[in-house]
Amino acid sequence: MAHLARLFALLLLIASVAPLCASQPDDRLLDEQSIAALQARIGQAPARDQCFLYAELIHQMTELSLRQYSAGDVDKATALLQKVQEFAHKIHLTVNDSDKRLKNAEMLLRHTAFRLTSMLHSSSYEDRPEFERTIAQVNEADSATLKRVFQH
Repeated sequence: MAHLARLFALLLLIASVAPLCASQPDDRLLDEQSIAALQARIGQAPARDQCFLYAELIHQMTELSLRQYSAGDVDKATALLQKVQEFAHKIHLTVNDSDKRLKNAEMLLRHTAFRLTSMLHSSSYEDRPEFERTIAQVNEADSATLKRVFQH
């Protein structure tokens, strides 16, 4: 009987802790201030850290854009998607062998492309071209990063 009580307590503990451990990067509350702070941090970071920081910036901007789009603020969401395209192009052009955390950046870019693709399927017909352009730029950055990962 005591063994059964301990097992039940352990299962209860696991059930209460599991949601805390299962949080995704998307669970963080993002806003324009945190994005601006990350942009400033990128400008001061050494070149070897910039690829990952750009990937983080792209991810945060995408999540905020998707949240704005879902809330009906299409103009702000579209403006953010255009900035995502610019930063994804910068990653594609500047990724190099000395970058740290390339694999982490690649995984984050892949997740970002997945999130954009899922939103593309639920977006209106008029908004799809912007999502498609953004997905293409993020996929190019992801491919360039993945190529560098495998060159190491």
